[in-house]
Amino acid sequence: MSAQNQQRCFIGLGANLSEPVAQLKRAIAALAGLPASKLGQVSSLYASKPMGPQDQPDYVNAVAELHTELTPLQLLDALQQIEQQQGRVRKAERWGPRTLDLDLLLYGNKQLHCERLTVPHYGLAEREFVLYPLQEIATDLQLPDGRSIAQLCQQVPRRGLTAIASAFS
Repeated sequence: MSAQNQQRCFIGLGANLSEPVAQLKRAIAALAGLPASKLGQVSSLYASKPMGPQDQPDYVNAVAELHTELTPLQLLDALQQIEQQQGRVRKAERWGPRTLDLDLLLYGNKQLHCERLTVPHYGLAEREFVLYPLQEIATDLQLPDGRSIAQLCQQVPRRGLTAIASAFS
């Protein structure tokens, strides 16, 4: 893999069905096996309250760093394939329970907006379950618009977000 063609990306992981901790660990292993890619740091696993309907189990979330030569849409396709392999069924309900959710949060310093993909992820700056794990593995990270992860974490409360385990324990 050529260093000059690589993009440093961050993937948000979440699950609240079918043994969520095991789901995230399997997803991290699948990310490590992606072609033309190398897994970097992975945050701790965090317990978080659901964003949508509250009558569902709490989530387990993490963020993984990935260095890849895949294009943004190739990476999106690979993430969706991992979700499907782990039993993800896409439903009309936007924030319902799921076996696995993989979101492309950042793709280098690029800003992209097309029918299938918006990068940076549209909810990145408001979601504690993304910001705090991201800050854990990329303390000095700045978004393409110049805002720092540290600044955003100061503005977004933890809302009960709790580190529960290492991604590799």
